[in-house]
Amino acid sequence: MATGDRQADRVVPPTGFTARLTLFTAAAMAFLAVFALALSLATGRLADRWSDALARTATVRISAPMGQVEAQTQAALRVLETTPGIASARPLGDAEQRALLEPWFGPDLPVDTLPIPQLIEVVETGDGYDAQGLRLRLQAEAPGAVLDDHTRWRAPLVRAAERLRLLGILSMALIAAATGAMITLAANAALNANAQVIRVLRLVGARDVYIARAFVRRFTLRALSGAAAGTVLAMIAIALLPGAETGGGFLTGLGFQGAGWLWPLVIPPLAALTAFWATRTAAFRALRELM
Repeated sequence: MATGDRQADRVVPPTGFTARLTLFTAAAMAFLAVFALALSLATGRLADRWSDALARTATVRISAPMGQVEAQTQAALRVLETTPGIASARPLGDAEQRALLEPWFGPDLPVDTLPIPQLIEVVETGDGYDAQGLRLRLQAEAPGAVLDDHTRWRAPLVRAAERLRLLGILSMALIAAATGAMITLAANAALNANAQVIRVLRLVGARDVYIARAFVRRFTLRALSGAAAGTVLAMIAIALLPGAETGGGFLTGLGFQGAGWLWPLVIPPLAALTAFWATRTAAFRALRELM
């Protein structure tokens, strides 16, 4: 496959629109495939991060008149400390609550003068706790306390991230199918352009396998080189994207991390394999029609 047969290579035009089409298609599709792969890996990390951040945590919100907030907070803490399955519970300070509200209201929010509910951070043990029973106890001891176990937030966020990951995988499958279709068209064009040469080769005893091998080798190597160039360009583009930040959201984390940078290197061989089978199928079909 690497050295080929120089006599058979003369059947395939070394330049022309079929060569440019194959190179461009492979490069463009590899470029898009790298970004689809980055999207899939990034959403996987996002789902894990959201799940880990919200798992085994809960929040108790104390909404009461100003004179009763402290008393109900202490009552809620006593309930939480005596509840099986809760590892720790602590009220958030003004600085922490200001940091939570800063993305929406800015850094100058006067927390001490506004009627903002008191928040209590709850961390559960591995065994967990009875959420319904805890809600009933809080309602009896601290009527202004409301338990939020983050279930309504965690499940939709993780489900959305998993769907985005599935979308990335589907995009890569469509890119592979489009690559195969375009290379098939280019191979058919090259075969039709050299139909007269193929007939002459058959007259002198050339077998269809010998003729098809030249097309398969040439188009496979073109797809490999084009995909390699597109992969390198895409990796450079991703490396220039902003890095992941705590408050930057999802798009700032789009990219590869650690050993994940090795995954794009799989794309050029896959493109070559796709071109191999697409060209082989197209070549034998076209050769049968030329009989």
